[in-house]
Amino acid sequence: MKRNVDIKEISDGKIYDAGDMAKLDVGDCKGCHACCTGMGDSITLDPYDAYRLEKGLGKSFEQLLAENLELRVADGIILPCLKMGENDACSFLNAEGRCSIHPHRPGICRLFPLGRIYENETHRYFLQVNECKKERQSKIKIKKWIDTPEFSKYEAYIDKWHFFIKGIGDRAPEMPEEQLKAVNMGLLKVFYLTDYDTASDFYEQFEKRLSALT
Repeated sequence: MKRNVDIKEISDGKIYDAGDMAKLDVGDCKGCHACCTGMGDSITLDPYDAYRLEKGLGKSFEQLLAENLELRVADGIILPCLKMGENDACSFLNAEGRCSIHPHRPGICRLFPLGRIYENETHRYFLQVNECKKERQSKIKIKKWIDTPEFSKYEAYIDKWHFFIKGIGDRAPEMPEEQLKAVNMGLLKVFYLTDYDTASDFYEQFEKRLSALT
């Protein structure tokens, strides 16, 4: 999702790489789940998020869509996002106000309160200083904070997915309505509705699907 903001107004003024340390640790967020409420439809899932939830919860994408996800339109593109439940809280929050899918949580949740800046077919990070309600207690390496296996593969995948989707979003305003609808249905079918083999490498499956559309 595009954001038209001045990064100087929302960050600490620094740009980080994955190996850099940033003041992120908040003591396991004990007693707080403010970032899990009032999000609307902003927590969009990329294909790896869907794969991770399917594998971790043992559910199909259709089951997730019927229970905890919904479809949203952003920049002309239809993508799945987390569904909000009672009191405008994430539907995956448990009765204690804790994340019930923490090991399988989406990439945006793992990233928070960091953001990404995309340039020259890659990305770097910035720290959003006004988003988290907890006081940052200590520094932690960004790579460790995001907590994703095979991190270099994940980083490369994030870039490919971002610029692929951005390319479609940039062309969306010029597309006839029926063409854009067909493109969106194709994206959902290829990257979400067609089951992944959760016993096999995700990135190889993603590359094959991406190659079929590019």
